Amino acid sequence: MITDKKAAIITGGGQGIGKGIALELLKKGYGVIIAEIDSEAGKETEKELHDFGSVYFIQTDIRNEPSVIFTINETINRFGNIHLLINNAAIFEKKPIESLTLSEWNNTIATNLTGAFLCSKYAASHLSINNGSIINISSTRALMSEPNTEAYSASKGALLSLTHALAISLAPKIKVNCISPGWIEVRDWKKIKNRIVPEHTRMDKALQPLQRIGTPYDIASMVLFLAESNLYITGQNFIIDGGTVRRMNYS
Repeated sequence: MITDKKAAIITGGGQGIGKGIALELLKKGYGVIIAEIDSEAGKETEKELHDFGSVYFIQTDIRNEPSVIFTINETINRFGNIHLLINNAAIFEKKPIESLTLSEWNNTIATNLTGAFLCSKYAASHLSINNGSIINISSTRALMSEPNTEAYSASKGALLSLTHALAISLAPKIKVNCISPGWIEVRDWKKIKNRIVPEHTRMDKALQPLQRIGTPYDIASMVLFLAESNLYITGQNFIIDGGTVRRMNYS
């Protein structure tokens, strides 16, 4: 089936920020591929978002080259094009470095960084036809850290560098930018069995300059801005954290 819709691939689109991005893109008329390793989450999201537009779940292991190639080919089979790639999928390890295994380190780098490389590599020829965009979802942890997050922080920092490298290599036909979220509440965007209604204390909100916790919509809004605008922007990182990284926390 080939349509005239602009097609977007969202890795890790079955839950959290990726799911929020998928919803907003569907509302704007995009055809959306949920490239998700968790089949339970992927199928639930496909079903939940079906009424908003053309959305399809494809089980994808972005660490695995043949799996990525399959997803790219299936996207072309379904929509006939790729206009937008969102490299969002990520895993998070929080362990003291003395107990963090090499396997855990490698798996984090493979998922959070190598996956973005593979998806960009195989989507690039299709994106270039449409003057499309790649948007990488990094993290403010690329810029600041809490203890015991070496693998995650390193992978997200490298994703910033991959962004500007791709922006130069793929210019002028493809724009490549990055979004670095801060605290984004996603517990109510999880798959059904893990979904809960979040509660935030007054202190939680007080720590944020804008006095609230971020939502997936905050990230999706920037995705839409970067994807839909024809502005003179590529190779940039946009921090969406309500100003938290700019606030000194001295007592």
